[in-house]
Amino acid sequence: MVVQPSLRWLRLAAGNILLVLAVLVFAKAFFPYKPFLQGLAQHADYHDGGETPAPAQFEKIVFMLVDALRSDFVFGDHSGFEYTQSLIRSGVAIPFTAHATSPTITMPKIKALTTGSIPGFLDLILNFAESDTTSTLATQDNWLAQIKQSGKKLIMFGDDTWLKLFPNIFERTDGTVSFFVSDFTEVDNNVTRHVAPELRQSDWDAMILHYLGLDHIGHKTGPRSQHMIPKQHEMDGIVKQVYQAIETSDHLRDTLFVLVGDHGMNDGGGHGGSSSGETSAALVFMSPKLKALQSEYTAPAVPRDEFTYYRRIEQSDVAPTLTTLLGLPIPKNNLGLFIQDFLPLWNVDDQVKILNTNGRELSRLISASYSDFDKLLAEGKCNQKTGQLDKLACTWHSAVLSPQPSEQMNLFSTFSGECQDILTSAATNYDTDSMLIAIIIGSVSLLLFTTVWAVDGVPGSGFYKLLFWALSLSYSGMMIASSYVEEEQQYWYWAASGWCIILLIRELQRNESGSKSIILLLLLRLTRRWNQTGQKHAGAPDITNPFLTNNPTILWTLVFFSYTDMFFRLKRSLSTRSSPIVGSVMAISPIVASILFKLSMAALDTRELLPQFLTPLADNFSKIPPVTQAQIVFSLLLLQTTYLLLSHHLTPSKKIIPALHNILTIFLATQSRLTNIPLLWFSNVSLTLLDSMSLTPLQISLTTLTLQHTTFFALGNSNAISSVDLSNAYNGVSTFNVFVVGVLTFVSNWAGPILHTSGGISLLFNNLGSVGNTYLTYAEISSTFRAAAMLAVMVACMVLRTHLFVWTVFSPKYLFAMMWTCVHHVIVDLVVAGGVFYIGGR
Repeated sequence: MVVQPSLRWLRLAAGNILLVLAVLVFAKAFFPYKPFLQGLAQHADYHDGGETPAPAQFEKIVFMLVDALRSDFVFGDHSGFEYTQSLIRSGVAIPFTAHATSPTITMPKIKALTTGSIPGFLDLILNFAESDTTSTLATQDNWLAQIKQSGKKLIMFGDDTWLKLFPNIFERTDGTVSFFVSDFTEVDNNVTRHVAPELRQSDWDAMILHYLGLDHIGHKTGPRSQHMIPKQHEMDGIVKQVYQAIETSDHLRDTLFVLVGDHGMNDGGGHGGSSSGETSAALVFMSPKLKALQSEYTAPAVPRDEFTYYRRIEQSDVAPTLTTLLGLPIPKNNLGLFIQDFLPLWNVDDQVKILNTNGRELSRLISASYSDFDKLLAEGKCNQKTGQLDKLACTWHSAVLSPQPSEQMNLFSTFSGECQDILTSAATNYDTDSMLIAIIIGSVSLLLFTTVWAVDGVPGSGFYKLLFWALSLSYSGMMIASSYVEEEQQYWYWAASGWCIILLIRELQRNESGSKSIILLLLLRLTRRWNQTGQKHAGAPDITNPFLTNNPTILWTLVFFSYTDMFFRLKRSLSTRSSPIVGSVMAISPIVASILFKLSMAALDTRELLPQFLTPLADNFSKIPPVTQAQIVFSLLLLQTTYLLLSHHLTPSKKIIPALHNILTIFLATQSRLTNIPLLWFSNVSLTLLDSMSLTPLQISLTTLTLQHTTFFALGNSNAISSVDLSNAYNGVSTFNVFVVGVLTFVSNWAGPILHTSGGISLLFNNLGSVGNTYLTYAEISSTFRAAAMLAVMVACMVLRTHLFVWTVFSPKYLFAMMWTCVHHVIVDLVVAGGVFYIGGR
């Protein structure tokens, strides 16, 4: 029995609607907001009647946050922070390595630094929603709100994330959009121009400076970029300017100066994950008054491990330390510990009081999480107590009753540390009921797709159907293992190799030479070595680095070959609807514009990738604003696409889709890293070989599915947030628009899968039986695989929600799976590809 096409289309639509619904319901349940105590703390909350808090050591604060300031950038041998290192050696600067928990992106890290809490993974999503207001800290206690409550004034210059998090709290501001990663200079100059005038003013008590340029350099060209050391020198100059003003200005005499990074970066310049480079941020407290601590540090320093310099603290420790130094109450939701290096600034009685206060604040959070804890504290008994909370209560009573200040401080420290361990390791308040509902909806979606297979609604050989199910089930099964998720690229590299071997056997059975499949295997081998990705081999030598980066002439030769191939392909597509000369002009225009744009960007960002013979040309064209150049490329491509769609009746339908594919290739090349452009050429060569093999729709669908995932990883992507490439997210963008930037970000990271979706549609058009049924086969295979994979990820996230790696492995994987399902599958594979297929078939 063969299912009627109309019923298959209905099941396809219903199944995908349910699939998207399941994804969204599960996301809402899996990434909930963490509950917190509302309101601002008062000194009376932590002190018994009549007891006064420890006196403030500072009246003002300058908080200088340098985005992505990895610890070695300040403390290492090759640092540009020479003046800062001189302050460390002189004893007026106290350095630390601040550990940033995953996800290592700006918004959650600002929350950790200001509230002392550990933000949830949902903040990662909100971090990219520039217009989002749900992430505000207006109702959550933090040291900025405490300063404001005490009647003092705050000013802020830099990343406008602070304005979103802290609305109506600053007297003067000048915010800059944090996502324009192509800007290294103006984004920081806009901050620096305020520094000198504000240092002369005496009407503020807290000044926030948030510099973005160093992070942008990392995103564009990595931590070893030629721009990195000059930028560090620039930031060190700001440190010198601020510190010397504190030394020489009477109104700044009692000012604490803090230099801090919100997170670090990995070897590729990205962040968001949990590697040592991403989680190790620099932290330096500076003031002439700190000389009294008589600290002795060397600078530059030798790290204990790759990025741990001096003492390692948690980022959440900054909040209780700052509030105590400023004489303010510790924020209510703080999980941090006071940094005891600063205790000698007070007398012994105040030192005990400080650690007692920190313990009282943490005990309130324990009581809010565990209702029995108040009862245990009231009992005051320590006999035969074996439970974790019993021992905790006993430690508190021992500290309170101890007659020795030194013993009291040790016990209060132990108590606070144990509280921190309990609170940070406590499971998130998941909505398991909604998670289960989402899994049921996802199961129904998968069932709708599989019923078509069960009654033989998908045409094709039983062997290839078996291969599809083997691929789907084996992939779904590996989602339960964190190591397989981290190294998913290996699965697809082996799957693609296996598929090429099957195609080779098929060629030989048809009495063909097998040369096409062998070439495919060779191209695949080259492709998988282009960029090392995953966790185990990330940063290891590959073709891109160091070979192409050290041989820019070879790189640009490959790039020119790639663009030449694009030209001839597009020229052939356009020549059927106009004269050869007009076709050549139409084809060459966007090609030249795209090449010149890439040359200009290399001159501005990565001069090490420019061979000497191209430098004069690149320098000349880099004088034209890159935004304008990108807009020219996009406009030319849009004009060509419009022309094709409006004049499709003049040419046979089979020519439209190849022409659109060739235009898309130029767009994807413009949106890709320079070193990845040859991979697009290899993909098009592979598609040409596959086109000559006379594959069935089922075989084309399997090929497309495999190559989509293979090229995704080959371009340098992984299941880590830090692999998200923002370097081309602002091409042609003059003012921030979350939708446009979101689309460009997706295209630049999913360029390989998008190319193979388009290529797959072209292959299907050359194997037409019935236009609708041919595409329907592809859509059903794509939908079935995506439903099975998404269901497996949801089950893994629910079952392993208390796993050690839930936030570093499974949560990022869910976000990537959401993108694969809701954006690539639904929008690209179904809506866009389906629309193009329909236009071509008219």
